[in-house]
Amino acid sequence: MSAGFTPAGLWSRLKREWLLYHLADERFRFMYDAPPEGEWVSVDCETTGLDTRKDEIISIGAVRIVGNRVMTSERLELIVKPSKARLTSESVRVHGLRQRDVAGGLEPEEALHRLLRFIGSRPLVGYYLEFDVAMINRLMWPTLGVPLPQKKIEVSGMFYEYRHRQLAPYQQEGTHIDLRFATLMNELDLPMWPAHNAVNDAIMAGLAFIKLRELLAR
Repeated sequence: MSAGFTPAGLWSRLKREWLLYHLADERFRFMYDAPPEGEWVSVDCETTGLDTRKDEIISIGAVRIVGNRVMTSERLELIVKPSKARLTSESVRVHGLRQRDVAGGLEPEEALHRLLRFIGSRPLVGYYLEFDVAMINRLMWPTLGVPLPQKKIEVSGMFYEYRHRQLAPYQQEGTHIDLRFATLMNELDLPMWPAHNAVNDAIMAGLAFIKLRELLAR
């Protein structure tokens, strides 16, 4: 039985057709193409807060990964104008973006379109990517009628698997593994740049992905 006729293969095709049927803008059909082999996009968002139901994106950073290289010359950096939420002093302290910095930013829909064209059909990489995907999907649903379809790869999950493999069998049950980003970067002997800058965070997550992919393949 060929892979295309397995139950999983059939379900994958049906899901793709269902999503394409609900895609509100045909210009973005490319998201469902087969991804370029050996390519990914690392993505990070800075937001007005941590509530995925009401907070908004104010900056997006993304960088392409090709093989074992983070293509820093092929990066995307967008400032986004929030539609309603105003920046609090706490959020400004975290990411350094002030209200006047984002006032001239892109409209959220335009920022989304630029991001999707940059990503194409490539799998997404990130650190606690679930949050960023939830924030981006908040824009996807009303404008395109579908969520992000690309495969998602969580760097903290890769790090957990790597550290778990290093434990003796008697240690593997119940041992706490520190998944903080600074810990992850330090243990992988990777440079730690100023955090809470969307492009910096995307590049660092990309570097961690490459290193962990190599370590887990051994």
